[in-house]
Amino acid sequence: MRILVVEDERRIASDVASALTEAGYVPEVVHDGEAAWFRAETDDFDALVLDLGLPKLDGLSVVRKLRAASVRTPILILTARGAWMERVEGIDAGADDYLPKPFQAEELVARVGALIRRAGGHLTPQLVYRDLNIDTRRRTVAVGGRNVELSPLEYRLLRYLVHNQGRVVSQGELIDHVYGGDHEPDSNAVEVLVGRLRRKVGAETIGTRRGHGYIIGG
Repeated sequence: MRILVVEDERRIASDVASALTEAGYVPEVVHDGEAAWFRAETDDFDALVLDLGLPKLDGLSVVRKLRAASVRTPILILTARGAWMERVEGIDAGADDYLPKPFQAEELVARVGALIRRAGGHLTPQLVYRDLNIDTRRRTVAVGGRNVELSPLEYRLLRYLVHNQGRVVSQGELIDHVYGGDHEPDSNAVEVLVGRLRRKVGAETIGTRRGHGYIIGG
């Protein structure tokens, strides 16, 4: 899952990115509103973590511009504690949730996870397909009640496919959302990763659509 973090305070941005990475996400960081607007409108992210007090273009303007452009990416805004009017304006502008500063990393990760789940039609932290169960809170995977050990890349790829079950996901999309937009893996990296996953969760779990990509549940 690919997250755009928009925060001009670099220490906070680094802490948020580290917490998201540890939780199995692929964060990308920008430090001003104009960069946030451009990246979010032209690229595909699963969620935005957006500070309101940004240089060049304030966070509320970013939200309004993205929603006016029909960008539906879930947005979590960060606000100063006690700035209740900012929170109201942010929600009215089209943000999905808010988190006052200072905050605990665990709460930020939980709120981001909840926004992504709701956007994908999942109501709980459990992603289920047949006898496959992914606990996104504990970052564990079980098949038929048996725990399966996955590498971080394997976990991210499997979670993305199950989150989008019923839809064919291209190799390019998987590279963006599993490896990160700035990472260029080998040309057969996704194929190798899928092969390893099939050996661990069952060959029939992940289907291939030649020339299009991979699918779970279709």
